[in-house]
Amino acid sequence: MIGERLDEILNKARDGAQAFLKSVADRPVAAPREALPAVQFPALPDRGWGAQRALEHFRANLEPLLSGSAGPRYLGFVTGGSTPAALAGDWLAAAYDQNVSSDGDSIATGVERHTLAMLRALFGVPDSFEGAFVSGATQANVVALATARQWAYARLGIDVSEVGLTGAPPISVLAGAPHASIDKALSILGMGRRCIERMALVEGRAAMDPAALDAHLRGRPAAAPCIVSASAGEVNTGDFDDLRAVAEVAKRHGAWLHVDGAFGLFAAADPAYAHLVDGLELADSIASDAHKWLNVPYDSGFVFTRHLSDQERVFRAAGAYLGAGPDLLHRTPENSRRFRALPAWMTLMAYGREGYRDLVHRCCEHARRLGDHLRASRSYELLADVHLNIVCFAPRSRDVRERDRVLEAIHAGGRAFFTPTVYGGRPAIRAAFSNWSTTTEDVAIVARALDEVGAL
Repeated sequence: MIGERLDEILNKARDGAQAFLKSVADRPVAAPREALPAVQFPALPDRGWGAQRALEHFRANLEPLLSGSAGPRYLGFVTGGSTPAALAGDWLAAAYDQNVSSDGDSIATGVERHTLAMLRALFGVPDSFEGAFVSGATQANVVALATARQWAYARLGIDVSEVGLTGAPPISVLAGAPHASIDKALSILGMGRRCIERMALVEGRAAMDPAALDAHLRGRPAAAPCIVSASAGEVNTGDFDDLRAVAEVAKRHGAWLHVDGAFGLFAAADPAYAHLVDGLELADSIASDAHKWLNVPYDSGFVFTRHLSDQERVFRAAGAYLGAGPDLLHRTPENSRRFRALPAWMTLMAYGREGYRDLVHRCCEHARRLGDHLRASRSYELLADVHLNIVCFAPRSRDVRERDRVLEAIHAGGRAFFTPTVYGGRPAIRAAFSNWSTTTEDVAIVARALDEVGAL
């Protein structure tokens, strides 16, 4: 029977969370690969265990096999931790259990709108951009590109939100080095991965060449609408498209400009890197993650667009019981929406501009420090300049087996975690710094682990 004493189980959960977080810097950063397939999960019990026993079982048998992704040396993908304020906000979001879909019965929708306004201020985005929280940058790209699709086909006299894509001509999406989530979004939207036309890159970089984009657009029929997808933080190297130059080209040819800034948008928080997002305000849509550099718990992202009417035409939920006002449920695929804005609100209010300026700056300095170490290494080669917070490198041997050996040895050693990639056709390794708790000592630990593995 459901109905145990809430205070007892919440206190035990709190104690477990605190114990985990206090140990996360010292536990293996990734679970042993061989242990994961061997786990025996219990069958659904006829008579429930009760919350206390279920929690005890999880902590004893499954928690030890969690990764240290909340900790300071999990450098795979682009993984932020959770600031103390964001974690508190997330706990409260679960306790409050608000459905942030419609206005009128809760201040939660107002909190989301206020949080989006603070993010606009942090990034220097005008108030003409309307936004919404979603599950992450992938979903943000889906929403933004769905809105762009609506705009593009409307120029051809087709309302795809009503009649669909049957018989409609394809719309091209032009990009230099797009993230895989752009491909995924286009597949979801029925436009197809093959609608992406890859533009030439600036030599030696992972950034779109604005001159090549301009030449391509000049060769297209003037009446053919298209979408340009620019990168604010390319995933392998952290490089940036020249947003202002790309925006000027897009505007000259009447193209929609989408900016995928899953982590790179936060360069705007630090004056030392804000030039990398110069021209962001000229975009038509912007996608980003909050669970990366904002350092809030998974899952959280947000999307901005200056074309709210097109966005609402796509995502409108028509139903007499839902209402037809400017509710947030008409902006995203979700009708029922978690109170994702609260952890973001809490951390932005707790640490402010100065806190995020410091967080971004420290992470970039950590990346530069590791990059300098690798540049001087006899075992590794730095494959690209460190533009922001990502270090792209490889063993000097070009054999993929050596890359994989290094990754496996680092994984087994437990002091750090990286993810593989391919850059310029070469098997490579990425290290991404985006956790508030990472210190210079953590960078030194990572460097020593790499040196030891490289010397084997």
